[in-house]
Amino acid sequence: MKIDWKRKLTSRKWWVSVAALVSGLILAFGGGDEVATTVSGCIMATAAVVGYTIGEGLADSSNKDGGSNGDNL
Repeated sequence: MKIDWKRKLTSRKWWVSVAALVSGLILAFGGGDEVATTVSGCIMATAAVVGYTIGEGLADSSNKDGGSNGDNL
């Protein structure tokens, strides 16, 4: 079974699951609430950047042959 990484990395549910797992592990190993919250926020910010970057890359590659003049207005 092959994993579709583009789809996984743009899935908000997957990133929320990762953030929940990591923050749960931080709390389980004695980390504080502030640390868990900060790390979860960093993971979700990374998710936003990765999702946007992959989405824009896919949009750009699909417009490559579409005859777009580059005006996005």
